[in-house]
Amino acid sequence: MAPVLHTLLAALLAGLAVTLLANLCSTIYLHRCLSHRALTVKGPVHQVFRFLVWITTGIRPRQWVAVHRKHHAFTDVEGDPHSPVLLGWWNVQMRNVALYRAEARNPDTLARYAKDIPEDRLDRVLYNHGILGLAVGTTILCAILGPVIGLLAGFVHLNLLLGSNAAVNAIGHHFGRKPYDNGAGNLQWLAFLTAGEGLHNNHHAAPTSARLSHRWYEVDPGWWVIKALSVSGLAKVRLNELRLKDSAAAAATKAAQAATTARQAATNAAHVASTRAHAAAGAVTDAVTDAVDAATNPATKAGLQA
Repeated sequence: MAPVLHTLLAALLAGLAVTLLANLCSTIYLHRCLSHRALTVKGPVHQVFRFLVWITTGIRPRQWVAVHRKHHAFTDVEGDPHSPVLLGWWNVQMRNVALYRAEARNPDTLARYAKDIPEDRLDRVLYNHGILGLAVGTTILCAILGPVIGLLAGFVHLNLLLGSNAAVNAIGHHFGRKPYDNGAGNLQWLAFLTAGEGLHNNHHAAPTSARLSHRWYEVDPGWWVIKALSVSGLAKVRLNELRLKDSAAAAATKAAQAATTARQAATNAAHVASTRAHAAAGAVTDAVTDAVDAATNPATKAGLQA
């Protein structure tokens, strides 16, 4: 029994460690560096992040950037690829991968929102093949930990990665503290698991900021790594001061969200009214049909006279 528990515990810890590494690379490289240009990294660091994202997530950076930028362009209004306001937070939590893949395969989305992320030879040979990247990552785990623990760790990692990233889009746009006037929330427990991404209200308030923690009690693990890279000269942060999103743009987004909510309510009301009208019309039709049958059917009239 003890060896089995040891194997499971080792796999759980290894899977959690790989997930934390994957989320660090995703938030720093895919999100803050490529999507929002909040920082730049030196060439060797760029290639390290690129490789680590490939073997721990299988994500194509160009697709991720395009989907995320579209999310910011249509946050919680029609056009948002994964809005819990439109689809329900539980639906987004369960279907986040499918929603992402559908938008990532949209050529119009890629052309519009990722035109500054060109593909190169390494993309075509390696990084566009996500399954291959995950296979390489799993092989490395098995080589280090042994085949049993390595495969179990890969399984734990896959579930933690998909669940935590879905939670940012689903739970992070439904629950949490909202110090700024936007639909996202701050969840510190989620920020620990996702290297800062759980501070989502802060991010939507200042999307070009490389730092997601805005208050002394907020913890952004991704910022620690960015700060270390910056001090060592391997990265450069674009803005040292916090720059909140333009209030006019925020007001326009809020108005669009309110309009979307109103349209949904009107659609639901119209559907209910239509259902009731159909039911009433059906009842009237049945009554008229019964009356006509009674008036014209001799057997019915005889029965009535008797």
